[in-house]
Amino acid sequence: KGVLELMKLLHLGDLHLGKNLGDFDLKDDQEYILKQILNIVKEKEVDTVLIAGDVYDKSLPSETAVNQLDFFLCELAKLKVNTFMISGNHDSDDRLNYGRSLFEVSHVYISSIFDGVLHHQTISDDAGETDVYLLPFVKASQVKHFFPDAEIKNYEDAVRVILENTEIDESRRNVIVAHQFVSGKNADPEIAGSEGLSVKSVGLVEKIGYNIFDKFDYVALGHIHSPQSVGREEIRYSGSPLKYSLSEVNNHKSVPVVTMKAKGETEIELVPLTPLRDVRHIKGPMKKILMKENIKDPNDFVYITLTDEEIINNAMGIVQQYYKNTVSINYENSSTREVDRVDISQITEDRSFEQIVEGFYQMVYGTEMTEEEKALLKDVAKKVGVVNETD
Repeated sequence: KGVLELMKLLHLGDLHLGKNLGDFDLKDDQEYILKQILNIVKEKEVDTVLIAGDVYDKSLPSETAVNQLDFFLCELAKLKVNTFMISGNHDSDDRLNYGRSLFEVSHVYISSIFDGVLHHQTISDDAGETDVYLLPFVKASQVKHFFPDAEIKNYEDAVRVILENTEIDESRRNVIVAHQFVSGKNADPEIAGSEGLSVKSVGLVEKIGYNIFDKFDYVALGHIHSPQSVGREEIRYSGSPLKYSLSEVNNHKSVPVVTMKAKGETEIELVPLTPLRDVRHIKGPMKKILMKENIKDPNDFVYITLTDEEIINNAMGIVQQYYKNTVSINYENSSTREVDRVDISQITEDRSFEQIVEGFYQMVYGTEMTEEEKALLKDVAKKVGVVNETD
């Protein structure tokens, strides 16, 4: 008695339901981690769950992936928590938006399509009201459509215009859920991005300075797979709940549980997640890797780097007798180091400008360019002289 009942938020992102790791189906692993998260919701007495995009791994999710999300949302509804979910660059806006109005009856709020308005819901606890804003993944061209007179040259401009055209009461507690590449003023996140690549390789395509979110008490981000804060503790990537690539093997997965206190006061607890099967990287000569004393947790998913100078016949078949869930094998020796010194121009010399750009687009966004985007790109390329009028 006399103790304030304060709101607790659990922040998730990058579920990537339906994802495979190499040739391996992660259905059981994802089901296991979703149930673990539900237990955390119960144990920590969480009131609100924020899901910051890339709910599905593909824009055309499998039946299994759809069933997993259905199970998860239904269980959250049974627990009577508020659930806020946005789309990421891997999601199909329309598919994730299906049933949105019906879900709201069970306090599941979905924003997957930007329609010119930054929508929000208001939730309350003993300390007052909190406004939760939902910003689905947006491109500059989408925002320009709704604000044709605004100067929008990049992603940061696009998000800034959205926020400037939204009435945000800074005297209230404000939370935003977003799926973009948000960086610090002087340094980018240095860990795995949404495509399983280093953030450095994604470049500045989506880069947004963290200070754009100064009006918010907590910023729940998706898109970067490693748990980390950006700029200040309250601007945070939850990270993906599972390791989805080689670049994530050293991650320690967790979920932030955020206690909203008085305006400007938050308490963040990172609750660790334990996978059904871990993802590890093993490096060394084949003989050492297969020594009995070096073999541990044979059910884990493993990436193997062989340092043997000679190529070993049927290396995968040999290794899988000991590590049945071997995702891939590569070599690191004098020959591969020689290849690493090849000029990058040799990689692109046999590919057209269109093929290079389409490949880069696929790498960044996880989807193919539309015909409209291809035509626009080609027109711009001709104007700046990258391709000829006859190409």
